[in-house]
Amino acid sequence: SVARSNTIQTVRDYVTRMCTDVPGMKVLVMDAETTGVVSMVFTQTQVLQHEVFMTDTIERQAGEKMPHLKACYFVRPTAENLRRIQSELREPRFGEYHLFFSNTTRDGMIQQLAEADEHEVVQQVHEYFADYLPVTPDLFHLNVGSIAGLSGSVWEQAVFDRLHQGVCSLLLSLKKRPQIRYQRSSEVAQRVAETVLGTMDADPDLFAFRRPDVPPLLLIVDRRDDPVTPLLSQWTYQAMVHELVGISNNRVDLRGAPGVDKELQQLVLSADQDAFFADNMLLNYGDLAENVKGLLDAFQAKTKSTKNIGSIADMQQFVEAYPQFKKLSGDVSKHVTLLGEINRLVESQQLMEVSQVEQELACTEDHSSAVTEVLALLRKPSIADQNKLRLVLLYALRYEKEPSNRIDTFCDMLGADARQAVSQMLAHCGAAVRSGDLFSNKTWLAATKKSLQRNIKGVQNVYTQHSPYLAQTLDALLKGTLTETQYPHLGSEPPTAGAKRRAPVEVIVFMVGGVTYEESRYVSEMNTANPGVRVLLGGTTIHNSASFLEEVKRLPSAGGAPTPQPMQQPGLDSLTGGLSGLGIAAPSIDSKRIKALTSTMSSSLQSGVSTLASKIQ
Repeated sequence: SVARSNTIQTVRDYVTRMCTDVPGMKVLVMDAETTGVVSMVFTQTQVLQHEVFMTDTIERQAGEKMPHLKACYFVRPTAENLRRIQSELREPRFGEYHLFFSNTTRDGMIQQLAEADEHEVVQQVHEYFADYLPVTPDLFHLNVGSIAGLSGSVWEQAVFDRLHQGVCSLLLSLKKRPQIRYQRSSEVAQRVAETVLGTMDADPDLFAFRRPDVPPLLLIVDRRDDPVTPLLSQWTYQAMVHELVGISNNRVDLRGAPGVDKELQQLVLSADQDAFFADNMLLNYGDLAENVKGLLDAFQAKTKSTKNIGSIADMQQFVEAYPQFKKLSGDVSKHVTLLGEINRLVESQQLMEVSQVEQELACTEDHSSAVTEVLALLRKPSIADQNKLRLVLLYALRYEKEPSNRIDTFCDMLGADARQAVSQMLAHCGAAVRSGDLFSNKTWLAATKKSLQRNIKGVQNVYTQHSPYLAQTLDALLKGTLTETQYPHLGSEPPTAGAKRRAPVEVIVFMVGGVTYEESRYVSEMNTANPGVRVLLGGTTIHNSASFLEEVKRLPSAGGAPTPQPMQQPGLDSLTGGLSGLGIAAPSIDSKRIKALTSTMSSSLQSGVSTLASKIQ
């Protein structure tokens, strides 16, 4: 099997080395970006275990002098951060300075730091390549919420530089010098590919890693080839939380949700730190509800056992087991609260009805049925406008070339904003822009093949029929059939006539414009099913439907500059489906069963927690 390039472990090792290389009590100073990076791999408690007396931000104005402490800086090597460090070194607050940059430093930066270090307090300067956010061992992103500035006549170089730097940092941290392929129809993908190759060629010593027999491959693709996946409702745990509530740097904010206790309004949802979430994040809604019920039952059994404390030995046993007991209590509270909120939103937004039509639009070519189903939902006042817009966008993407399409009619029903969104979507992600066969309907053969596959497999669950377009791309890549025409190699000699390249066994996919949790789930399942192959997925951000629609609104009108919009932090990561792409049928979802489970869980949890509280007090 292929060695796993674990992004979480790689970044954690960097942060651990920073803290242990600087012995004694220290202050960890970060910028907004690196704070997010560290929070993905360490809790506050874990950071403090490395003799970190306090954490601070480089953006904060100078505070009191603490010469007895050492300063450990972990920041991006930007011009603004350099200016701040120079200012700090001229009037140092701390006894020593240990500088760690999250990417390669520019020529002259070290010299400028040396000139500012008049008091000779800088002890070391290092480059630790952690300029990306690891989400799972198979998934990373760059925290770049919008690339609309790379779509119009105005080219935002700072945004492009961030993409280039992030990809290079990932390669350096994983010690890879890959071959590169890119999506020919995407100018941004081509430019990223060219600049990454240019960086590797310009500094061969930096990228002088061991060359395996089959070199790793960096595949750079564009979100525009699959605008469908980020528009769909989701039915697996991690993806549902992100779609309905939002996940930002592993944090979930429930402050707007009704009836949630104050201590549960801001939750950490990390597979690395939460075993239950790690085991269940890719499971569908129905199985999740069963497993949360099982977690609750285990907690209630533990609670009952605490009633039998009758001796000093019993008390000692309880005290020794209390940390695990307390953690179990926290996990139960967190996951029951989340499941309850998901259930409330599914019910209130009638998402099962909406999702069924979404899946039909995404997976089935049947125009008359599509018109009837979409029209019926657009006429229902109980369906939220945002969900109606998603339906119309999915319809428009599939049937824009259908002579009798009802796009104008549907836009009239939703208003001018919806018409603008549909226009933007088709201009930037429509059939004329996409290079692939997104709906498997460009040729008679593709449509027939898809129909046969659906009939042979059978679809037990109408909510998880869809498989992301990335599945087709990766399948072709690993079979060695991905066309050179659409995805050319860069900087490597083509095989001689009659010879064939060996299919890669280690692939890094970088999606310009953002990935989704549905695609992440497909990659995770693919890695599990194929131990001889390793795929790592990354993108500029992780979308859900709300963040993707915001990005579409920012895109330039025909020939214009990007539409100015308030930038949101790109924490919202989207989706996880893809089991159907592997031929595995997901269990069906029973809304009544889920409702019954979640309603009894809330009351059971409350009684269990109150019993526990009375024991401890």
